Amino acid sequence: MGLNTTGSLVMNLLITFYVIILIALTLFGVHRYYMIFLFQRWYKRLVTKKPSGVMAELPRVTVQLPVYNEMYVVERLLKAAANLDYPKDLLEIQLIDDSSDDTSAIALRKIEELEKNGVKISYLRRESREGFKAGALAYGLQRCMGEYVLIFDADFLPPPDILKRMIPYFSDPKIGMVQARWGHINQDYSLLTRLQSLLLDGHFLVEHTARCGSGLFFNFNGTAGIWRKQAILDAGGWQADTLAEDMDLSYRAQIKGWRFLFLPEVVCPAELPVEMNAFKTQQHRWAKGGVQTARKILPDLFKRPFPFRVKLEAFVHLTGNVLYLGTIFLALFLFPSMIWRHTGGWPNSSFVEILEGGVFFSATLSAMCYYVISQSKIYQDWVAKLRFLPLLLGLGAGLSVNNGLAALEALVGHKTEFKRTPKYKIEKREDRWQSKKYRGDVKNLLWVAEVAIGIYLFLPLFYALRWKMWGTLLFVCLFSASFLYMGVLSLLHAARKSRA
Repeated sequence: MGLNTTGSLVMNLLITFYVIILIALTLFGVHRYYMIFLFQRWYKRLVTKKPSGVMAELPRVTVQLPVYNEMYVVERLLKAAANLDYPKDLLEIQLIDDSSDDTSAIALRKIEELEKNGVKISYLRRESREGFKAGALAYGLQRCMGEYVLIFDADFLPPPDILKRMIPYFSDPKIGMVQARWGHINQDYSLLTRLQSLLLDGHFLVEHTARCGSGLFFNFNGTAGIWRKQAILDAGGWQADTLAEDMDLSYRAQIKGWRFLFLPEVVCPAELPVEMNAFKTQQHRWAKGGVQTARKILPDLFKRPFPFRVKLEAFVHLTGNVLYLGTIFLALFLFPSMIWRHTGGWPNSSFVEILEGGVFFSATLSAMCYYVISQSKIYQDWVAKLRFLPLLLGLGAGLSVNNGLAALEALVGHKTEFKRTPKYKIEKREDRWQSKKYRGDVKNLLWVAEVAIGIYLFLPLFYALRWKMWGTLLFVCLFSASFLYMGVLSLLHAARKSRA
């Protein structure tokens, strides 16, 4: 009797948790529809937006280029920065170099060449890498001459006119930061880069447009944006207590009253990670940094006299990665739930099935709408890109272990260092990365867990086929393929690097 009672209690607790996750995922899907609604309302206004005034004269601008071991792309970055179309006497370029390899020698040679052509470049090197990227930017800020700071990561290739197109919007004295949309140098290199481009297009075009246009908080993305120097100082400067120094500073500045602007028609191309472990390193940093920022910022934000809708949206924005933990639970709990339902041991089964349908219609369909809209606004051949949408949904599910671990580390306060995303200067399909020096952070237990979950999900797959549970079958197939794709490709890419 005691065992049966204990088992029944455990089952009820698991089912309750399962229902809570389903409700959370449903609400997250509803939030996506809300973002789509705001996007449709504000997109044309942002696309056609003009500066509110005219600057009496062009201001001084400092271009900051923080680098750490970027031997393949640092020369390309310096050349692009030097080609910016802006008066040379008003433009200063800072290369803030924390490198420990040949990057420094390559950079110094290129800087010497550019200085002979009249380009003003400061080479800055710190005694230690303390504070990582945030520390480097703070170090440069103390030494910059500009009233405005334009920041580029090493994998970006800014067009010459980007500064002249963005700086006029600072004629509004309340504007603290202007963000450009990311483009993609190598989106057609592989399936992985195609899926990443879809993911980023949806984030930038839909989310940034929706938040910017409707007066909600949105964040500087760490690169391809211009800051008013005073806004950085007023917000407390760059701080290194989270892995998302860009998001952290963005929220602090907006809490102080500075307004941010997103320009969807100003595009700055960047190199997408081509190796799975590099991609997962990037995603882990972004996911963990977002939750760390939530822990740091939300208590203060909730005390401030901002509208409830602003606070609620900030909460959803900063805590969204926690749902990856719920996705892991769904994947693991799926098979027991199917058995209990089939054997009649599942209480309120019809209610739970309604919730599962809600997840599909709110989360899955809203995500598809998200990316269809972004692709249709950006590309003329957008219809051809839609064939990758089911795979993109799978990529999101497959990231659950990687990003769920990141969210868990942030929730429990586990500190880790800032791990850069390796760049290989991959611009054309014939370019190769396998023999190049850098590699992504390979976590053996991570890919083992992904492969193990993918194989485990064969059990509910066969069970669904046996008992003709067709509504669950597609869901299980997507989950199993997603986890296997992430795990197996991580292993293969790591093996290729090792062999090379």
